[in-house]
Amino acid sequence: MNHIANHHHAIDLDNHDYYINRELSLLQFNLRVLEQAMDERHPLMERLNFLLIFSSNMDEFFEIRVAGLKNRLETGTGQPGPDGMLAQEILDEIARVTHEAVQRQYHILQDILLPALAEEGVHFLRREHWTRRQAEWVKKYFREQVYPVLTPIALDPAHPFPRLVNKSLNFIVPLDGKDAFGRSTGLAIVPAPRSLPRLIRLPEHICENGNDNFIFLSSMIHAHVSDLFPGMSATGCYQFRVTRNADLEVDEDAEDLASALKGELLSRRYGDEVRLEVADNCPRHLVDYLLEQFELTAQDAYEVNGPVNLARMFTSVNRPRLHYAPFTPRVPAALKKHESVFDAIDQGDILLHHPFESFSPVVNLLAEAARDPKVLAIKQTLYRTGTNSEILDHLETAARNGKEVTAVVELRARFDEESNIEGARRLQEAGAMVVYGVVGYKTHAKMLLVVRRDGDGIKRYAHLGTGNYHTKTTRIYTDYGLMTAEKGLCQDVHKIFQELTGMGKAARLKHLKHSPFTLHPSLISWIDFETEQARAGKPARIIAKFNSLTESRIMQALYRASQAGVEIDLIVRGICCLRPGIPGLSENIRVRSIIGRFLEHTRIYHFHHAGEDLLYCSSADWMDRNLFNRVETCFPVNDPLLKMRILREGLDYYLRDNGQAWTLNPDGTYTRVQPEEGEAPFLAQQALLEELTGG
Repeated sequence: MNHIANHHHAIDLDNHDYYINRELSLLQFNLRVLEQAMDERHPLMERLNFLLIFSSNMDEFFEIRVAGLKNRLETGTGQPGPDGMLAQEILDEIARVTHEAVQRQYHILQDILLPALAEEGVHFLRREHWTRRQAEWVKKYFREQVYPVLTPIALDPAHPFPRLVNKSLNFIVPLDGKDAFGRSTGLAIVPAPRSLPRLIRLPEHICENGNDNFIFLSSMIHAHVSDLFPGMSATGCYQFRVTRNADLEVDEDAEDLASALKGELLSRRYGDEVRLEVADNCPRHLVDYLLEQFELTAQDAYEVNGPVNLARMFTSVNRPRLHYAPFTPRVPAALKKHESVFDAIDQGDILLHHPFESFSPVVNLLAEAARDPKVLAIKQTLYRTGTNSEILDHLETAARNGKEVTAVVELRARFDEESNIEGARRLQEAGAMVVYGVVGYKTHAKMLLVVRRDGDGIKRYAHLGTGNYHTKTTRIYTDYGLMTAEKGLCQDVHKIFQELTGMGKAARLKHLKHSPFTLHPSLISWIDFETEQARAGKPARIIAKFNSLTESRIMQALYRASQAGVEIDLIVRGICCLRPGIPGLSENIRVRSIIGRFLEHTRIYHFHHAGEDLLYCSSADWMDRNLFNRVETCFPVNDPLLKMRILREGLDYYLRDNGQAWTLNPDGTYTRVQPEEGEAPFLAQQALLEELTGG
C-alpha cells in the first residue's frame, strides 16, 4: 500500500498531458452531433436536422471560440488552460479536424440524405434537373420576389469591397463586357437579402413527383445572375459566406447596461472575420481574392460541395414517418388531484422531469399567483425566456394586479440579448421591478419564489430548476424542476434574491449551495470526503451528470479520488477536459456522453457520503465561469422517493445506455458504445419517453 501511496505523490497533477484542451473537446461534441445524421434510428428529416444543428453549432464555435483564439494570438494575451496548448497550436488542430468534418458533412448531405429523401418524395432540386415549367415558374418568382430586393455591387475604385453582415449569404460574380457607364471591372458582389427564405417550395401543379419540392434561393440567383448586369455577361456565380467574431465586449461599468448592450448588438454583425465558406467550384484566384479582402489565411477557407449556409435549411414536411413521433408530456398525478397548484405543493415536494413531464405546472403556478388575492410577491430569475413568453405575460399581469414583482433579468445571455432587453422593457412598463443581476456576474440561477398570505402569517413557495424558464426549450432539453414549500429551502431562495437585488455580504444559506460563494468549496469538500472514505477502506462513490467539466481544481480533486480508489462515473454531454483511464491517475474514472433526440441538460451531483447518499440538482456545470463568475444555485433533493427517482431516471438509465452513449478515451476522442453480444439495446431517453409519457 505504501508503495502505491508514494507512487501517487510522484504524479504531478499540473502536468499538461493530463488535460484535454477545452476547444478541442467542444469540437469533439460537435462531431458526435454530426454522427447523429448517420444514425438510422432517427427518422430521415431528423437526421437532416442534426446535420444542420452541426452547422449552427460550428457557426457559434467559430464566432466565439475561434474568434477568441485569434484574438489571443493577435494581442498576445490570454493564458493557456490546464492543457498548456498555445493559441496557434489549437487553431491548427481545429482547422485539421474541421476541414475533415465539413467534408464528411457535405458527403452525408449529398450522397446519403438527399438521395434517401428523394426516395421518400422530398426533393431539393438542382438547376440541371428543373423541368421547363419549373424553370419558367422560377423565372417569374425571381422577377417578382427576388430581383426587386437584390443590390448587386460592382467592385471598382468608387465601390470598394462592401462590408458584409456576419453569416450572410453572398455571391462573387466575375463579369465580361462593359456596363452603361463604360466600366469593365470584371467583378461584382451580390448579397442575398436576409428577408428572403433560403428554401422555396415549388407549387404542386408544376411537379410530377409529389408535393415536397424545394429550390435553393442560391440556385435561383445563380440561374438569373446575368439579369442583374444588363449588357454584361456573368461568367460564373459562386456563393460564399463569412463568419465574424460575435462575442460582445460590454463595458461592465456602463451607466445603463441595456443601452450599452444595444450598441454592441449592432457591432456584432461586423466583428473581425474568422472563417470563409465558399462553393468548391469557385476558381482559386477568386478564393484568394476573398481571403485577402477578409485578411484570412488559406487555413480559414472551407470549400463546400453544396449550400454554404446549411444552418438556414431547417424546414418541415408533412410526412409523420420522416419526423419523430409527437408525444404529450405527462402532468404528475399530485398536480391533477388539486385545483390549486399551491394546494398540491402543500401536500409535498413535486419533481418535474422535462421534457417527459410537462412544464405547464410552472407556468400554472405563475398564472395562479398572478390572480390570487393572497399572493403578495413574486420573484423570478430570467436567463433565457424567448420573446412571446407566457411567463412574461403572467409576470406582467401580476404587476398590473398590484403584486410586488421582481425579475432578475440576465441581459447578457449570449445570442438572447435582444429578446431579454425586450422582455425587461415589457416588465418595467407593467410596473415590475427589473434588476439586471450583479455587475461582473451573470445570473444563471433558475429560481422562482411566490410569497403568499397564509392565515395570520405568510408562506413561501419555490421552484428551483436546472434549465431556463423558456417554454420552447422545455420540450427539447432534459431538465429537472423542484416545486417546494419546504421552509428552509424557500428561506434560502428568499436570501439569494435579497443578495441579487440589494447590497451586503454573501447570504448565509442553510440548504442551498450557490456560486460564486459556497458551491465550488462544497464540491471540493464532497469529493475529498469520498477520497478519505476510500483511503479508510470504506465504500466511496461519485456519479455526476452535467454539460461540461473544465475547472482544474475539481479535476485534480477527482484525480486524487480516483487514485484513492473512489469509483467515479461522469456523464458529460459536451466539454470534458479530464482524461479518464490513465493508469495510476484516473483508472477509476469513466466519462460518457449521451447524444439523442433531446439535448441533455440536467445537472445532478451524487455522492455516497458514508451511506447518506447526498443528491443535488443544479443550474451549474463544473466550469470556471459557472463556479466563479456566475450566480448559480445547487439544491438538495431530500424526499426519499424523489431522490430514488432521480438516481434511477437521471443517473442509472444514463449509465446503462448502450445505444446513444459515447465513452471518452484517454486521448480525447470518443467511441460509440455498442450493446454486448446478446444484450438488448437500451436508450435512456427512449425508456423515459415510454415510462413517463406513455408514448
